[in-house]
Amino acid sequence: MSKGVAITGMGIISAIGNNVSENYTALINEAKGISRISKIDTIHKDAIMVGEIDFTNNELAGLLNLPANNNYSRTAMLGAIAAKEAVKNAGITKISKYKTGLISSTSVGGMDMTEKYYYEYLEDTRKQKYIESHHAGDATQKIAEQLGIKQSLVTTISTACSSAANAIMLGARLIKSGELDRVIVGGKDCLSKFTINGFKTLMILSDTYNTPFDENRKGLNLGEAAAYLVLESDKVVQAENKKVLGYVKGYGNANDAYHQTASSENGDGATLAMQQALKVANLQPSQIDYVNAHGTATANNDLSEGRALLRVFENNVPDFSSTKAYTGHTLAAAGAIEAVYSIFAIQNNVVFPNLNFKTQMKEFAITPQTDFKYKPVNTVLSNSLGFGGNCSTLIFSKNQ
Repeated sequence: MSKGVAITGMGIISAIGNNVSENYTALINEAKGISRISKIDTIHKDAIMVGEIDFTNNELAGLLNLPANNNYSRTAMLGAIAAKEAVKNAGITKISKYKTGLISSTSVGGMDMTEKYYYEYLEDTRKQKYIESHHAGDATQKIAEQLGIKQSLVTTISTACSSAANAIMLGARLIKSGELDRVIVGGKDCLSKFTINGFKTLMILSDTYNTPFDENRKGLNLGEAAAYLVLESDKVVQAENKKVLGYVKGYGNANDAYHQTASSENGDGATLAMQQALKVANLQPSQIDYVNAHGTATANNDLSEGRALLRVFENNVPDFSSTKAYTGHTLAAAGAIEAVYSIFAIQNNVVFPNLNFKTQMKEFAITPQTDFKYKPVNTVLSNSLGFGGNCSTLIFSKNQ
C-alpha cells in the first residue's frame, strides 16, 4: 500500500490556454476566456456568453495526427490532448512499465457529433461512424489508445459537475490500496447545443460575464475544457526519482438528496464532503490555506456553498475564490481544471482572484478574494458540486 498519492504530471486545455503554461499565464494576467459563441450554430449565440477553446475540430485532429476518416468527438480530442500532455509532463516514456490505469469523466460524451449529423444519419451512411462515438465511454477508450494503456483498468465516471473530482478521488484510492501504481485521472467536456439548451431551460445561463458570489449574479457561463493529472505511488516516485508537483491529501463525496438540479439551501452535501475530505487528510479546518470554490455564479450554488463554508470553517473561513470567471463552468472537466489550478496555487504560493466581484451577498458576511494574494499556500481545498446532489471535495497539499 502507498502512503502518499503524488501528482507528477498535469495537462490541460481550456478557454484561457492550450496547455499548462498558457493556463497559468492567463490566470496571472487575469485573462478571461469568456466570449460570445462562435463555433456552434445555435439560436442562443447572441444571448449568452461561454468559454470556447480556439481550435476548430479539424485543427484538433491535426494536433493528434488523426486520419481524415476518424470518428473522434470534440470531447475525445480535447481529452486526448490534455492527457497526452500530462503523461509527457510526468516524464513517462513507457506507460506499461507500472500498473497504470485511466479514469476519465464526461457529461456530454459524443453529443456534439450526434446532434451535428442527427438528420443525416439515415441518408449518409458515412456519418454513421459517429453513432459509435456517442456514448460516454468512447472518449475514454480513445484516450487509452492514444496513451497506449491496453491491459489495465480503464473506466469512465459521469456524475455531472463532480465527475472529474470523483475520477481523481477514485484514482487516489486505487493508488493508496496498491491496486495500481499509476493512474491518469481527469475529465473532458466540449460545448454542444444539448448542454446549452439544457442549461438555458433551467434559466441559469448569464448573458454577460459570470460573477461568482456576487449579490447580483445572473448565472453561469458554460465552458469547454479537458484536464488530467498523473497520480503515482511512493514506489514509483522513489524508483524513478520523480519530481512531485503536489499530493492528493484528502477527498470526500456526499449527496444531499435534495433536488435534481439544485443544492440544498444550507449546503448539506458540500458540508459533508468537506468534512470527510478533512478527515481523510487528517487536517483541521484551520490548516486549509485556500479554498478553490465551485462558485458557479448561480443564485442557488453560491448561497449553498457559502453556507457550507461557514458550517465547516465557522468564523475562520480561509481565503476563497472561484476561477470559473476565467474559464466558464466546464461541467465534467471542472474538478480536474480546478485541481490543476489548485496545484498552481501551491507551487506559486498564490490565491487567485474571484474576478468580476462587486457586491457583497446579503445572506452572509464572507467575501471572496478579489485580488491576487501571495502567501504560503501548503493546502488547498477544492469543491465540485454536481447536479443530483453529488458533491465532492478534494484536498491538495505541498507535502505528503
